[in-house]
Amino acid sequence: MKHIQRVADLPGTPPRSGEPVEAALPALDGRRSRWTEHRRARREELVGAAVEAVRRTGPDFAVDDVARSAGVSKTVIYRYFTDKDELVDAVLERISTAVLLPRLLGEIVRDHVDDRSALRAVITAFVALIEDEPELYRFAYAHTGRSGRADLVAGTEHQIADALAARMATRLAEAGRPTDAASTWAYGVVGMVQLAAHWWSRARTVPAAELVEQLTALADGGLSTLLPPRH
Repeated sequence: MKHIQRVADLPGTPPRSGEPVEAALPALDGRRSRWTEHRRARREELVGAAVEAVRRTGPDFAVDDVARSAGVSKTVIYRYFTDKDELVDAVLERISTAVLLPRLLGEIVRDHVDDRSALRAVITAFVALIEDEPELYRFAYAHTGRSGRADLVAGTEHQIADALAARMATRLAEAGRPTDAASTWAYGVVGMVQLAAHWWSRARTVPAAELVEQLTALADGGLSTLLPPRH
């Protein structure tokens, strides 16, 4: 019967003895992976446009601002993001991974001549971020503790504190001392600097350089009595 396909003709069935082996049909996986990569790249472009929109309009940007920045319609934006919240999440992640973490973690892992210089460098990097990217900073901290959404700002602060705690713990362990307090001290320093700098970003009571020195003196004054001397 013409309408009944032989079992040997079904895809994936090994050829019968004596039959030539045909080349495999082109897999759809190649096209699917190319489409996935195209979609990922397009999303990244739109996130970049959203970051630029934030720089121009501040934390209360609208999807229309992003569309203008990208040179597309709002309809295109919503092909790649289900709603504005998803777009905001993507912008926050970009700020965290491309702006906050590289600046701050870079200073934490860099070698400095002494502890005070190391603290000054990290605090300077954070204050410089507020000065260099005021709208991105305002946007990031305007979205802390969003109900039902990932708090990427808090996650970034945790990564910074954990990196600082790891360095402190190493110092303590090398001196043969318990390391339990390292996380408490690290989170205390990061919280102190973040809250004071956030207040300063609005009050501007002193120049940025003076703020850095004041916070450095406070942090170093405490840690210098707690951490063992550097070798």
